[in-house]
Amino acid sequence: MPIVTVNGKSVHVQELNKEATESIVLIHGMFSNLSVYYFSIAPLLATKYHVVLYDLKSHGMSEKALTGYDLESMTNDLLALMEELKLQKVHLGGYSFGGLIALKMAIRFPERINKLAVIEAPDPNDDKTRGIIDEYSREFLEHYVENFTDTTKVKMGKRQMERNHRMYEYLFYQTSIKTDMELEKDFFDSPEIETIKKATLLLYGTDSNCLHAGKQLDGAIENASLIAVPGDHNIPIQQPLVIAEALLNFFQET
Repeated sequence: MPIVTVNGKSVHVQELNKEATESIVLIHGMFSNLSVYYFSIAPLLATKYHVVLYDLKSHGMSEKALTGYDLESMTNDLLALMEELKLQKVHLGGYSFGGLIALKMAIRFPERINKLAVIEAPDPNDDKTRGIIDEYSREFLEHYVENFTDTTKVKMGKRQMERNHRMYEYLFYQTSIKTDMELEKDFFDSPEIETIKKATLLLYGTDSNCLHAGKQLDGAIENASLIAVPGDHNIPIQQPLVIAEALLNFFQET
């Protein structure tokens, strides 16, 4: 289990095809972990690229933290991780809350980003966002358990299941994650969104409550293109090959 220290905290990292000349960093969503990419999306991208996956603080196998879930802190963590891994410039992709981190990264550190892919990033000011995240976390857990069983041939035990549920409870009831997200409520309406000049791919579900957010970003980001994929907020779980192929095609375009 590769662990690196980032801003004084232990971070779980997985890398595929380290010999490739270009790198992609993928950021997972709230209440999940890097396995949302690891089982299906990352291997396809790794046929052409060095792919870096990491667990956000308090997620997966990374160290817990009570505070620091605002987008500035999360992008500080990502920048420090890139420095630790000696990644000067990367293609960046983020899903759900990870999409918000990716957007903020492109705003704050555009010199470190090649292309930007945003999958189902919700508008933090939308009253439905908390419900979307709750629903997503439940479906992700089911997906994680199914894939864990398929790939390890071992049925996930009660202790592992309980540990995952404890992680959700810790994040939602003990950390500052909810109050930190409230601080970001005006993010999509802020002028800084329009400063993003990187080629940007927006992937949203046709039946997602977040599709309106994708359309808003499409109008605000100069070099953005929006693709609607059959499904809802959980399109990386529902349509992993479609998402992987769209990302691969986008990152390879000249």
